[in-house]
Amino acid sequence: MKFRLRLPCLLSLLSLSVACLVPAPAFADPVSAHKNKTSKTKHKSKKKTKQQKADEQDSEFANFNQWKDVNTFIDDMVARDGFERTELQAVFSKARYLDSAIKLIKPAAAGKTKNWQAYRARFVEPTRIAAGVAFWNEHALALQRAQEQYGVPAEIIVGILGVETIYGRNTGNFRVIDTLTTLAFAYPQTPNREARMAFFRGELESALLIARDSHIDPFSLLGSYAGAIGWPQFMPSSVREYAVDFDGTGKIDLRTSPIDAIGSVANFLKIHGWQRDEPIVFPATLANPATAAVLLNQGLEAKFTADQIKNYGVVPGADLPAMPLLGLIDLQNGDDATEYWLATNNFFAITQYNRSYFYAMSVIDLSRAVRAARDQ
Repeated sequence: MKFRLRLPCLLSLLSLSVACLVPAPAFADPVSAHKNKTSKTKHKSKKKTKQQKADEQDSEFANFNQWKDVNTFIDDMVARDGFERTELQAVFSKARYLDSAIKLIKPAAAGKTKNWQAYRARFVEPTRIAAGVAFWNEHALALQRAQEQYGVPAEIIVGILGVETIYGRNTGNFRVIDTLTTLAFAYPQTPNREARMAFFRGELESALLIARDSHIDPFSLLGSYAGAIGWPQFMPSSVREYAVDFDGTGKIDLRTSPIDAIGSVANFLKIHGWQRDEPIVFPATLANPATAAVLLNQGLEAKFTADQIKNYGVVPGADLPAMPLLGLIDLQNGDDATEYWLATNNFFAITQYNRSYFYAMSVIDLSRAVRAARDQ
């Protein structure tokens, strides 16, 4: 997933043992994954993108092998994961420091006004809607199978892949090893710097394990400025925990297999609490915003009964079905009125993908827009 300070983005990792899935290495061999490409395509793949050229200009040799923390990390991976020290030293001798990753990871300036409608407009727009309809039509059988197996509606899977990468169009051109090494050992000065560096060291370890287990060059892994990979923008640890071989090839390949991406997104949501056939959100108004404020900012889970919410003056915009628990979320619109919604745990399952109310609602709204366009 694209990194946001949500986890973040970040994701708490769970152990998973699913008997119906065939174990598979994390990524397909690039040679076999592309064996059906034409010679013309191979010739084009050798050309560097503008992003890759810009990254090269932005990067610099940092001699990471001389960094004390890097050597401690190498010691840990040799002891814990059975790597050869020389193998890891060879990787870090080639890793580059990326100033662009540092700039992009920095939090937004304090005091910037949140604007839900402006955020929404970036994702619920004609290009993504049209691409979503085409993607759904092309992969209808896989989406239906994922819905049946995991209980996640097809449109939600379509919404996530549309928001994340416009269905594989924008998966990122940063070398994952460069970005993760930079953020693991040179994260910018922020109050949570140590925690963020620990997180990225875990992701760097996962990326190196993916490369080793899949017998690929670690520098062949490309992704976002924070190291998210493939169609669904999974962080490396999420690839190892939640990705599935949904196309039955015996290999998991989130970089080139939309079918594996479909199954992996559905599996992720199910593990993070998605409940089959339950609703997601209901519009709401507040009789007294000051009174209802106690219900806001209560974390990424539903905590209140319908009676408790009504006692605080929250008025649902629709009849509520029998729901165990709900949460109240606010979507601020700058100088315009704030939107309020009652959210079920299915909404909060989406926030485990990206720890943002704006993100989750944009997924929901894009999914609805794609379904409506497809049903016309």
